[in-house]
Amino acid sequence: MTTIHICIGSSCHLRGSYNLINAFQQAIEENKLNDKIEVRGTFCLGHCGENVSCKIDDEYFGVSPENANEFFKSNVLPRVK
Repeated sequence: MTTIHICIGSSCHLRGSYNLINAFQQAIEENKLNDKIEVRGTFCLGHCGENVSCKIDDEYFGVSPENANEFFKSNVLPRVK
């Protein structure tokens, strides 16, 4: 199972971390990947930047809620298909 950790600390919260979580959960359902991908909220990942900090496996990314679908298609789907 692939786990996506999304920072819900104060800085990322202000940047829309909960919207990002919702977008990823919707994409997971639309692609029928509930048994392959898990989304977890976590506190600071130590990679604060301009976007919401998230971690997939051991790789860190900065993702905005606005580019969540594009990010999911290019960085999450290839890991599970």
